[in-house]
Amino acid sequence: MKRLGLIAATAATVFLMTLHQDVGAATSSSNSAETYKQLNMFGDVFEQVRKNYVDDVSNETLVEGAINGMLTSLDPHSNYLNAKNFNDMKVQTRGEFGGLGIEVSMENGLVKVVSPIDDTPAARAGLKPGDLITHLDGDAIQGMTLQQAVDKMRGPINSDVTLTVRREGKEPFDVKLTRATIKIQSVRSHLEGKDVGYVRITSFNEQTDVGLGNAVKSLKQQANGKLSGLVLDLRNNPGGLLDQAVAVSDAFLDRGEIVSTRGRRSDDAQRYNSHPGDIINGLPLAVLINGGSASASEIVAGALQDHHRAILLGTRSFGKGSVQTIIPLPGHGAMRLTTARYYTPSGRSIQAKGIDPDIIVEAAKITKDEKAKAGDKSAANDNAAAKDKTTADKSKPDAADKDKKDGDEKASPESSVDPSLIGTADDYQLARAVDMLRGIALFNGRMVN
Repeated sequence: MKRLGLIAATAATVFLMTLHQDVGAATSSSNSAETYKQLNMFGDVFEQVRKNYVDDVSNETLVEGAINGMLTSLDPHSNYLNAKNFNDMKVQTRGEFGGLGIEVSMENGLVKVVSPIDDTPAARAGLKPGDLITHLDGDAIQGMTLQQAVDKMRGPINSDVTLTVRREGKEPFDVKLTRATIKIQSVRSHLEGKDVGYVRITSFNEQTDVGLGNAVKSLKQQANGKLSGLVLDLRNNPGGLLDQAVAVSDAFLDRGEIVSTRGRRSDDAQRYNSHPGDIINGLPLAVLINGGSASASEIVAGALQDHHRAILLGTRSFGKGSVQTIIPLPGHGAMRLTTARYYTPSGRSIQAKGIDPDIIVEAAKITKDEKAKAGDKSAANDNAAAKDKTTADKSKPDAADKDKKDGDEKASPESSVDPSLIGTADDYQLARAVDMLRGIALFNGRMVN
C-alpha cells in the first residue's frame, strides 16, 4: 500500500507540475477530492502495467506515454516533446532539420499530409496535401500517436523509408523515400517577364522576414525600378513562427491590426498591429493560397485580404487557426499546448474554416496550343493563360471548392497543385495572378493618363 501511495503521489506531482497548477489552489477547489481519486487510479494502473505487462517497460516510458496521451486527447496539435524532440523542434524553427520534408497532422488515426516542403524528398516524390499515410515500412500507423509516427519517419541521413499512401480516387500505393538533411530556404524569388515580381515563402522560420526584404530589393533592381506588381505565393506553406507571419504582413501594411489571439481568459487576448511603411509602395499585390496553406500562411492571407491590400487567388486554405505554446519542462523536454485561436482583423476565426480566396482558381497544368506547336513563337512564349489551352486532369477538385469553379475556364482542375509546377511556366494559378496584376497596372496607367 505504501508503494501504491508513493506511485500515486509521484503521478500527482508529474501531472500538477506539467499543468503548472498551484497545489494550494487545487486543494481548496470543490473537486480536488475527485481529482486525487483519479490520480490514485492512475497510480493503480501504473503499478499493474509495471508488474504484469508482457514486456519490461521503463517508468520513464510509461509516464511520458501518460502525459502525451493526456495532451493528444485534447486536439491533434497538443503533445509532449521529450528532450530529443524538443531539441529537434528548436533546430527546425532555425530553418534546418533532418527527415523527409513533410508537414503532417493526424486525422482519424492516420497521418495526413498538410504540405510537402519544396525541394525535399517528400516534394520530389509527389506527395500532395490531403494524402493519408497509412503504413510506415509496412507497420500500420493506426494506434500510433502523431509524434510516434513522425519519429518513425525520421532517421539517419541517406536511409530509406517506405510510406503507404491513400489518395482520393486512387488505390493505396507505396512511396519509397530517402531521408535527407532538410535545409529550408524559406524565401525564393524571380521576375515574371520584365515587370511582375514573384516571391514564394515555403515556411515561416527565423529568417523569413529578412529573406522577404532581400527578395523584394533584388526584384526591384532586376526590373529597373519598374515593377507592375508582386505575386506572394503561400501555396503548400504549412506555417511556422507567429512573429514571422506578423512581420511579413506588416511589410505590406501601413496601419491596422494584423491578427489577434484569444485564449480561455479574456486577459490572455493579444493584438498585433502593423507599422507605417509598405515594402512595395502600394503596388498591386496578389496572394496565392491552396489547401496546403496553413497556420502562419493563413494569418498573412487573412490580414492582407481583410485590409483589401491584396487579391487572393487559388483555393481554400487548410484551416489551422490555433496557437500552440511551447512550455519547457526543466529536465523533461517540453509540452506543446494549444492555448489560443487566431482571428483575422475582421474577427474571423481560421480554425477548421480556412481562408476563401477572392478568385477561385483551381490547379492545372498549362500546355501549349496547336498554334504554338506549329511554330508561332509569340504564342509559345506568352505566359497568359487566355492564350493557352490546358490539359485535362483526371483528378478531382477539392471538395470544399467543387461548387465554386469558374464556369468559363477551360482548365480542368487538379485536387492540389503539383509541387514541381509551382513557380514554373506551367503553373496555371501563377499565370492567372500575373495576368491580373498586369491588367490592374494597365488600368491604373490609363486612369492616370
